Amino acid sequence: MAAIFTDPLLDEFGQWPLGYAPYGGGDVDELRAIAATVGDGGADAFYDAFTTAADRLAHDAAAAEAAGHFAAARELHLRASSYYAAAYHPLYGSPVDPRLIDAFDKQVVELNSGLSLGPEPSGPTRIPYDDTTLPGYLIPAANAGGGRRPLIIFTNGYDATITDMYFASAVAASRRGYHCLLFDGPGQGEMLYHHGMPMRPDWEHVITQVVDWALRQDIVDAGRIVLSGWSLGGYLAPRGASGEHRLAAVVADPGQWDVGAAMTTMATALGVSADAATHPKTIDAATIAKMMGVITADPRLRWMIVQRGFWVNGVDNLADFLAATLRYTLDDVGRHISCPVLVTSAENDFLSQGADRFTAELGDRVTRVRFTAAEGAGMHCEMLNRPLLNERVLDWLDTTLG
Repeated sequence: MAAIFTDPLLDEFGQWPLGYAPYGGGDVDELRAIAATVGDGGADAFYDAFTTAADRLAHDAAAAEAAGHFAAARELHLRASSYYAAAYHPLYGSPVDPRLIDAFDKQVVELNSGLSLGPEPSGPTRIPYDDTTLPGYLIPAANAGGGRRPLIIFTNGYDATITDMYFASAVAASRRGYHCLLFDGPGQGEMLYHHGMPMRPDWEHVITQVVDWALRQDIVDAGRIVLSGWSLGGYLAPRGASGEHRLAAVVADPGQWDVGAAMTTMATALGVSADAATHPKTIDAATIAKMMGVITADPRLRWMIVQRGFWVNGVDNLADFLAATLRYTLDDVGRHISCPVLVTSAENDFLSQGADRFTAELGDRVTRVRFTAAEGAGMHCEMLNRPLLNERVLDWLDTTLG
């Protein structure tokens, strides 16, 4: 896909809503207009352009709702939520930029407003978790009349939110007849932005409590609950399945057996020995400083590691970040996954290299689905061809769940 935004990193963020366009989360010409407004500007201009567009859509949605045009209002509210969500990606990091909180809160308001309208209205809920609660949404299957249906629990990764997951996955799954449960876990969305709760590698601790809540919902078929994760969720979902055996299937998009291995590869590429890369606390200060020089000089690496990685993991230095990533592995627990697993891999996605490990470890429990650039789906999470991803995943689930 040709670039829309001038800056490569901003273009990566700005094309997220383009991937959601088939499901109402973006409009091609609107996004081109936003990009033209940003021009050669940076993160501030990007934020301003997206929030201005979102403000306009929110205003139009309120007017449509007041006039009784509820279908139009639903579409406008939901697209506004998508644009608010896109606006603050470049602002990631700790301390939290107040503009990020403002856009996120507006994003939630617009999502709630949109989901409350339409033939299958839904709203926010709270899922008990340890000594607090997680925000969640139970999206009913389209045209199911509220009856018992299979449920897909969708889990995000490092940087997406419930809004992103709604457009990327839940709209298609609901249309296919699946109830969908979306939530923010530790290190995600509200739990990170408002509460400063960092990510944790033992996602089974999280998912078990989410499944407990799901089983109390009358519309859920207890024998057909699926856990599906995208991006880092391609590790979190199978990790959850390693300790939660009430799941009928799990989807990893892309499959990531050992996240720490990817970070170790990065560290060695920056000149650290293999042994030091696996024991990052032993790396001397001069080497860490040299590595940080390389990372901060590259806008994408700086965003991924310093702005996002440090923040999500609750650390403030590279050695601690590398040490944290080493905990994200299925090596000691993956063999406990007992349900069928679908693993995706996209041709140009570095993280998809972890898909081979699933088949090697779990054998015929694994179905691997490959995506190519020729199909327009060769990028991370098949971002610009989510319809193809959803079609293949949902076909597999239809067959697997009977």
